[in-house]
Amino acid sequence: MKRLLFGTTIFLLMAGASFGQNSASETAIRKVMDEQAAAWNKGDIDGYMKGYWVSEKLTFVSGDTVTRGWQATLDRYKKGYNTREKMGVLTFSDLEITVLSKDAAIVLGSWHLKRQKDEPHGKFTLVFRKFKEGWRITLDHTS
Repeated sequence: MKRLLFGTTIFLLMAGASFGQNSASETAIRKVMDEQAAAWNKGDIDGYMKGYWVSEKLTFVSGDTVTRGWQATLDRYKKGYNTREKMGVLTFSDLEITVLSKDAAIVLGSWHLKRQKDEPHGKFTLVFRKFKEGWRITLDHTS
């Protein structure tokens, strides 16, 4: 009986620690995304890109186009959103964050741009990894 009680106690302590780590990871990931939206809404694409992994292995998928590398992704954003009118106001919603491990997570969600002439919107899947500088997007699949 003591062994069962001891084993149950250890399990509950470990589960609680894991939940705490997941909660902290989710909070940190939400912060990255909040900072991205804030930068975008100030017209700061460079600031928006701080949420992405600075690597040639960064992958961005949209429509039938695959862009590889941080610089190529930055260039793509700057070409497609070269005016404040095109950038509009960005919001993220319906976020579902699944922490896979202490250094990996997947985020599903919706994006919405409010612009003067239209309101494009869609869905995204992001793969986040935790690096020494914090959580960063390593793969972005946006539709």
